[in-house]
Order: sequence, then structure tokens, then C-alpha cells
Amino acid sequence: MLRRLHKEQPASFEFTPKNLEWAQGQISKYPEGRQASAVIPLLWRAQEQHGWLTRPAIEYVANMLGMAYIRALEVATFYFMFQLQPVGSIAHIQICGTTSCMICGAEELIAVCKELIAPAAHQLSADGKFSWEEVECMGACANAPMAQIGKDYYEDLTADKLRDLIARFSKGEVPTPGPQNGRYAAEPLSGLTSLKEFESGKQAYNGTVQIAKNVGDTVKKIDGTEVPILTPWLKKSPVSAEAVADVAEEVVEGTAPEQLKEARGGVADDLKEIEGIGPAMEKLLNSLGFFHFDQIASWTDAEIAWVDQNMKSFKGRIIRDKWVAQAKLIVSEGLEAFRVRAKTNDY
Repeated sequence: MLRRLHKEQPASFEFTPKNLEWAQGQISKYPEGRQASAVIPLLWRAQEQHGWLTRPAIEYVANMLGMAYIRALEVATFYFMFQLQPVGSIAHIQICGTTSCMICGAEELIAVCKELIAPAAHQLSADGKFSWEEVECMGACANAPMAQIGKDYYEDLTADKLRDLIARFSKGEVPTPGPQNGRYAAEPLSGLTSLKEFESGKQAYNGTVQIAKNVGDTVKKIDGTEVPILTPWLKKSPVSAEAVADVAEEVVEGTAPEQLKEARGGVADDLKEIEGIGPAMEKLLNSLGFFHFDQIASWTDAEIAWVDQNMKSFKGRIIRDKWVAQAKLIVSEGLEAFRVRAKTNDY
């Protein structure tokens, strides 16, 4: 399915101060050079703050992680959990249309959405409060048919029950999620057949529903103030926005390798032959004074550290992709032999 950005986009996006602090905490989970690993949680947070994922939000996250915009866009368009168009201001309703739910009446739920919200999926209702879509299995087959409304599951639905839920949400209520037919969880409709001794001691709601009620964010946009921002993997709090901005001023570690003002004889080697070096990275290496395979082949650990500190958004690539080993092989055996061995990563 082709997924495109919506034709109408807001002018800008930025995290709330608390969401920015949360995002920096997520980034701190990953070692230097691997910040892009945080792209999914940061895009998700942006969607939870705004309601849907906008182009400015995607570019904002890409900038935070030192990624090319297209790389962040690839993630956003690949995963269907990211909504690339406006959603209802109150709730986006996702109807499960896979086997169990379809057998148990999902088509009737979809008919309600078409009647009360919009005739087609991903369209806003006339008042802008709701939107809907049909999705694949969400794993609540024993409680079919079901829908995810906002962040929580509403199970054991009928057309009338869904009508009632939409009406209550529209009035500003947040109905209790979970089974809507009186079931506690996913026990047989006819009642318990085992573990009956635990019936009297159970809490008011099953675990998932109780957590949903405690958290209270079923259809709430997330601004970061809901819960304490924890970073147990660090001995101190996440770095501040000011500290992030000062990174460029940090002293570069390591020892600078021999650098050239220009390529020898005016002709540079095609550094893109090295696995992991593309046009943008080759251009950056040239700007740092590296034009030839033998330069890279001679880098020591200290020199690798220096180059890595100057690789901007490409940090960590030198060691991960074994540039030095590849360059040494090219220097010692020639490009043709290297290309043969590179097919099997034999370097």
C-alpha cells in the first residue's frame, strides 16, 4: 500500500519541554553513533503529542538524531501505526477486521463508523472529532469483535455498543475499556469452568483495564507531564537542551591522522568502493582531507577515534563497517580481488 504525507501540513513542530526531556532520555539509551536507533520511539512520541505524524515532526526527529530526512520518512511510511493524516480530535477508532472479529460482527462495527464518522477510512467526521480505519489482528480474538479507541481496547462489541461509546466519547466521557458485555477478561461466555476459587478475591477490573483506568490517557494527547521521566540506565538525569546544543563545542578526542589538502595528482580514489561509504560520506571524508584508500588503511585506534568524532551524523560507521580492514585489503590485493571477497564480507 502506498503511503504518502498529507497534502496539508502545519508550519512547524517541536516537542514540549517535558517531551523533549523524555526524548533525550530515550536517545541516551544508545551508544555514540547509534542515536538513530531511537527513531521509532521519538516518532511515536511526536504522534502522541500532536495526534498524527506531520512532515515537520518527522524532520524535527530526524534533526535530533542526525538522520537524513528520507531515512526518518522511510520509517514513518513503513509502519502503519504511524498516522500520516489528521485524525479525530477526540479519538481515532481502529476496527479489527481479521478472521475472529470478522466472523463475530466486525462488518457491523465498520458500518457504524461509516454512518456516524465518515464513509471512508482515514476521513474526519464532519465535526472533526472522530476518524476510523480497519486494521489487522490486534490479538484480542477471544473477545471479538473489538476495536482500539485511542490507546485502549474495547472488546465484545456490538453495533449498538459502539454507537453508545462514540456518543459518550463525543460528550467528553471516557468509557471504561475492556469487555463491554460484562465479562471480566477472556473467560468463557458461559462463565468460569476452572480457577473458581479466585473469583471472590479479584479486583474490580482485570489487570489491563485497571492500568488503563489508573493511567487515564485513553484518548489523551501526551505532553510528558503524565508520569515522572525516568532514566534508570543513567546515574544522572538526561542532558539538557542547552547541553545538546553545546556538543559541537566539545574537545575532539583522539589523534588526527595525516590529512591532505587535495588528492594526490588531482585524482581521488573512489572511497565508495568501501562497504558503508556512500556519496555523502565520501564528500565528508574528502572535506576532512581523506582521498585515498592507503590513508584509511593506516588509521590507528587513536586516529579512528578522532575521525569518528568528526563524522557528524555518521559516527560509529568506521568500526561497524570495518573500513580500515577493507582499505587494507584494497591496498594489498587490489580492487578486483577486494570486490570478489567483499561479496562474502571476507575482510
